Amino acid sequence: MDLYHQNGCVGKEPWWKEALFYQVYPASFKDSNGDGWGDIPGLVSEIDYLHQLGVDVVWLSPMFESPQKDMGYDISDYQKVYPRYGTLEDVDSLIDACHSRGMKLILDLVVNHTSVEHEWFKESRSSKSNPKRDWYIWKPARYDRSGNRIPPTNWRSYFAGPTWTWDEQTQEYYLHLYDTSQPDLNWENPECREAIYDNAMRFWLDRGVDGFRIDTVNKYSKRTDFPDAPITVPNSAHQPAPEMWCNGPRIHEFIHEMNTKVLQPYGAVSVGELSNTPLPSQVIPYVSAAAKELDMVFEFSMIRLGTGGPFDGKYLYRPFLLSELKRHVSTWQTFIESTDAWHTVFCENHDNGRAVSRFGDTSTPELWLASAKTIALWQVTLTGTLFLYQGQEIGMTNMPAAWGIEEYKDVESKGFYGEAVQSGDEKRIKATIAGLRILARDHARLPFPWDDSVPNAGFSERGSEEPWMRVHEGYRELNAKRQLADENSVLSYYKRVLRLRKEYSDLFVHGAFRLLLPEDEALFAYVKESGRDVRRKTLVIMNFSKEEQECCLDVAEVLSCKKEEVRLLVDSGTAVKGGDCVEPAGTSSKQSLGPWQGKVYVNFDV
Repeated sequence: MDLYHQNGCVGKEPWWKEALFYQVYPASFKDSNGDGWGDIPGLVSEIDYLHQLGVDVVWLSPMFESPQKDMGYDISDYQKVYPRYGTLEDVDSLIDACHSRGMKLILDLVVNHTSVEHEWFKESRSSKSNPKRDWYIWKPARYDRSGNRIPPTNWRSYFAGPTWTWDEQTQEYYLHLYDTSQPDLNWENPECREAIYDNAMRFWLDRGVDGFRIDTVNKYSKRTDFPDAPITVPNSAHQPAPEMWCNGPRIHEFIHEMNTKVLQPYGAVSVGELSNTPLPSQVIPYVSAAAKELDMVFEFSMIRLGTGGPFDGKYLYRPFLLSELKRHVSTWQTFIESTDAWHTVFCENHDNGRAVSRFGDTSTPELWLASAKTIALWQVTLTGTLFLYQGQEIGMTNMPAAWGIEEYKDVESKGFYGEAVQSGDEKRIKATIAGLRILARDHARLPFPWDDSVPNAGFSERGSEEPWMRVHEGYRELNAKRQLADENSVLSYYKRVLRLRKEYSDLFVHGAFRLLLPEDEALFAYVKESGRDVRRKTLVIMNFSKEEQECCLDVAEVLSCKKEEVRLLVDSGTAVKGGDCVEPAGTSSKQSLGPWQGKVYVNFDV
């Protein structure tokens, strides 16, 4: 049986499989009122830019009422909009702007935790007898042999330090996997779950939102016996403990309930953030259509390459080989075979450095352009639902290396840098700064460069206030206005290959993936095979190096066709000319690829 039918694609497909999702980080996308902070009216003003790119679904990162300790992932009211982003009426306008163009809108659903400023938590901490006390996770103190108070467990949080904070008012600790200002909700409490469904989900679905990206979706079910984690980081009081809260004993029960009670009745699309889940056998239960849990999830093995791990030493950068990248891609391209599950394709989001700075080459303008296009080619030819992050389509890069640590605003960056400073180890401090320059979440949060002819790169139209984060100083060369006018730009190339992805969806969205040359450290090559009406194949060959490379593959042989039946579908090294992009392959079956050049061939006459 072919992959197309193995994946439950008999009959009409779910619309979201072939859709292009585009993540907007609202604080950094477009500022409409000149206060230095991006907002929803700013997004509405640029909705045609997204529509012309080919976006089907806008994913709006958190814009809810929040103290902004973690850029809106600390929500104080699920049914209000943070005033700097706009109003409820502005969200309604955004919904209308999307729907009138045939696009959809999904919101971030952040329900593993709230802000300490949420009314639920204020009630919960008011007294041990409050009806909402059990809506959060509270535990009494432990005491060491000297009688000193210590947390209930030795678990380390994601942002450094313990997962427990002492509350003087009620003389107990509350659990927070992230910042101290983000207490975890207690999903074991059914009243709490129902309040989540009503307040955070149905409220927005009733307003016309089309679904959710679900934050930290596999962390709702914790080990309720709360054991200490094994000591894996010597000389630290706080130990990594994802096994205590990821993929817990009731997690599938909770997500199935969410689906049955809310997602399914509304026909809402769902994509979950699934961290610390490195095995395909762990992921399948979340995305199996028969399980009725989630439509798709983000799995992070590939995008975490280069990090020192999710906890201690995360920003101690670890160089990796192309062969390692290819192994991860191959694993997650093939894990859905013979299942009814589905996959996502992405290489950027708000929590990672820019793809062209991590996987490409920004050492010269020429290599930046070539590698940004090849990354685009790589992404659009992979099986699954494609997600782009704002600025990826114009090849946005990391902050300049010369910028000081004071430019890093993110709570996680500050936490890991502060931990390195506290260690007193100069080597570790320097290594952490070097790692942050590559991996930090801050890189993805720089203001979007719209225009090189106005202050603040056109991010703040009125330019009356400095943007909340510094505008990249390279914006005069790298901006949307310039790329819109250049048919050879990264943006123009994305538009071209995104159209091809939809035109050849049987190959690129649904095709069976087979990795070639797995140990080659310069060439990334794979075959995609369609299983629809014809046995059509495509060969993708990309040079992930700055040196010219000879490819030993015989294109016609790989595509199981005659030499004259081979067609060059797209070449990242060729300027966009418009019109029919299918060209004869040329006289040679074997190919030479320039620095960061990519080519896609098809057995066109089959």
